Amino acid sequence: MSKTRTALLGAVVAAALALAACGTSADYPSGGGSPDPNATIQIGSLYEPQNLDNTAGGGQGVTEAFNGNVYEGLFKLGDDGKVSGLLASDAKVSPDGLTYTFTLRDGVKFHSGKALTAKDVKYSIQKVVGPDSKSARKSSLPKITGIAAPDNRTVTVTLAARSISFVYNLSYVWIVNADAKNLGTTEDGTGPYRLDGWKRGSSLTLQKFPGYWGTPAANAGVVFHYFTDASALNNALLTNAVDVVTSQQSPDALSQFQGNAGYKVSNGQSTTKLLLAFNDRVAPFDNVAVRKAVTSAIDNRKLLQSIWGQYGTLIGSMVPPSDPWYLDLTHINPYDVAKAKQELAAAGYPNGFTFSLDTPNYDPHPTVATFVKSELAKVGITVNINVITADDWYTKVYKNRDFAATLQEHVNDRDVVWYGNPDFYWGYNNPQVTQWVQQAEQADSEQAQTELLKKVNQQIAEDAASDWLYLYPQIVVASSALSGYPVNGLNSQFYAYGITKRA
Repeated sequence: MSKTRTALLGAVVAAALALAACGTSADYPSGGGSPDPNATIQIGSLYEPQNLDNTAGGGQGVTEAFNGNVYEGLFKLGDDGKVSGLLASDAKVSPDGLTYTFTLRDGVKFHSGKALTAKDVKYSIQKVVGPDSKSARKSSLPKITGIAAPDNRTVTVTLAARSISFVYNLSYVWIVNADAKNLGTTEDGTGPYRLDGWKRGSSLTLQKFPGYWGTPAANAGVVFHYFTDASALNNALLTNAVDVVTSQQSPDALSQFQGNAGYKVSNGQSTTKLLLAFNDRVAPFDNVAVRKAVTSAIDNRKLLQSIWGQYGTLIGSMVPPSDPWYLDLTHINPYDVAKAKQELAAAGYPNGFTFSLDTPNYDPHPTVATFVKSELAKVGITVNINVITADDWYTKVYKNRDFAATLQEHVNDRDVVWYGNPDFYWGYNNPQVTQWVQQAEQADSEQAQTELLKKVNQQIAEDAASDWLYLYPQIVVASSALSGYPVNGLNSQFYAYGITKRA
């Protein structure tokens, strides 16, 4: 490896640690007035965890409530998309870029009172990459050939190949107590809050942890209240039952809050893409022309407007504008019914075909499925909608690959790299894309990585690897008495420790 490569890797790690933000409310702008440090913040959400373990399919709800609040990583992904040091106080990279040595902070304790050790970090990383892990980022982490804990404060990780994204990906790895049990219903993290109670179907309560190693939470605790209906969630905000809605899902209701001095509406950046994902392994979706025809037959703009009105974004590929390698690719497969019919005929399906669309049972999927069915009927394609639960979707679609096409949202940033993995659930397999993704991960600079992933972004759009229907907006509505809450929707996280409420 060149000295330049080593220096660049070291600079990335050093910059991350220099930006260390130890759970402080200074991450967000403060409001005026006199904040009440004893206030409990009432948070309204549509995303209840399926369980409390993010390696066991806990879903975006457990990320929203626990990431950074209850659990922390060696590094932290901020609301602005930047990575900073957290439980790691120092990091060094070997000259060949394969070995990372992390030094842990002193004085960090789990909520159970046990001191954080290198053993816990080793266990946590192994838990994420293990065979039973359902972590969304498992496939993004590089292959690890060894993890050592030579002493209580030192962890050494050896990679099979260089990885420019390794530190970034570690921000997704929660450090848990290696001796903890029943993490699907309990927790033992190092964050500014500890779990106080979970009433399934109702609420999840986090209490300020008095033994927190960093800057204490700016409030006494938070309660996540869970709703299955957006109207009920908005009514709770209007009646002061909740103080803030993490992600507004009813744009028609925004008029109740806009222009009202009692509330503030923030339109932040989302990384959540709604996909019509094809199984590219099986006919007819193994044919690029068919995928392009289906994409051209669906009026994504009309769909977005029908669901979100003036909010949300069309992107034409997997990459949101907040990613470094974003390109506006909406022109690649534009809405064009005549073109769709021509592409179907050229692919050998002049009279269309029939397929089953596996659709999660929660909003907006059933509504979107009905729209897609209506649009494709115009070009002779018959869609049979199969509504399934989130658990069934994981087993049938994600795990067993037993599907023709499906609807699903993908919430993470920088996840275009999954198209470089032919074994991912949608089965897209373009050797050139796979090579570009691998080269990007081993790039000598962020600029080189960005240029390669722009090529990936362009190619998957030209191949219509999926139909990226739209990018969700991130609309946060809060009482005007609140400040310090995050407004962007990076990976569904919602840091609550900086929120203050005026008395």
